[in-house]
Amino acid sequence: MYSGASNFVTTTDTAFAVIIGISMIFLVGITATMLWFVFRYNKKRNPVATQIHGSNTLEIVWTVIPTILVLVMFFYGWSGYAPMNRIPDDAMKVRATARMWSWLFEYENGIKTDTLYIPVDKAVALDLISVDVIHSLYIPAFRVKEDMVPGKTNKMWFIGQKTGDYELFCTEYCGLSHSYMFTEVKVLPQAEFDAWYARMADTTLQAQAAAANPGFKGKQLVQTNGCVACHSLDGNKLIGPTFKGLYGAEHTVMTGNDERTITVDDEYIKRSIYEPDADVTKGYTKGMMISYKTQLTDADVAEIIEYLKTIK
Repeated sequence: MYSGASNFVTTTDTAFAVIIGISMIFLVGITATMLWFVFRYNKKRNPVATQIHGSNTLEIVWTVIPTILVLVMFFYGWSGYAPMNRIPDDAMKVRATARMWSWLFEYENGIKTDTLYIPVDKAVALDLISVDVIHSLYIPAFRVKEDMVPGKTNKMWFIGQKTGDYELFCTEYCGLSHSYMFTEVKVLPQAEFDAWYARMADTTLQAQAAAANPGFKGKQLVQTNGCVACHSLDGNKLIGPTFKGLYGAEHTVMTGNDERTITVDDEYIKRSIYEPDADVTKGYTKGMMISYKTQLTDADVAEIIEYLKTIK
């Protein structure tokens, strides 16, 4: 529990420990008092009931003591919560986008990943964006959680104090694949993070990788935009049709109320990305996919098509 993985662990855990401690004291105390009353004032020991009309002392005690305890709990809770709203000016900024059912992290130099990479002992500030429904970003080891509401930009910040990999997932039920909406925070030594940051931003290396591996950039786009959360690569049925053997195959689709058979080609894939409800593959549910028209360019779609051609 007391892992020290982030700068908020100690204050958050202390608040929980205080609240749980007070609750346990009352649980034991009240239970013991009830058992004592059952024993002391049973009919055999106290055959004639005693009527108590009031006690000012008792009323003062059970008003003052709970008030003090509530203020103590508030103090520890506020001490842990208040710093979470004070984002340092020198914090590294990352845009975190949530969608059904994947994560996308965009850095200041344009790098996009589906895993959050951060340097150790460096303040990181996340701009939290949701493009569809309400999500909630939660990193248990860091003791941070914040809702992501469509049309509103919430913020979160933290300092990863220990290198390693930490779970990151959504804690707001957001649909059928909510339980699969998880990724990792990778906390790296500063030198290792700097090397990764420079390598990811090196367009020459990316161009070489793309030339050596057809569909390389398309694969990156599919991963970072969360396509594999709904479309499998191995033939299994998920929220949407599998990508395996998709290109060039014949599919029965529903266009409005009309059923027709189409061949999956460049135009069909582009339309499915920009207008996902135009032609819905038979056996799948309409309205499960958002449009990517504002997020993917025609060039991006072309790269994705080249990648889909490689998944036989």
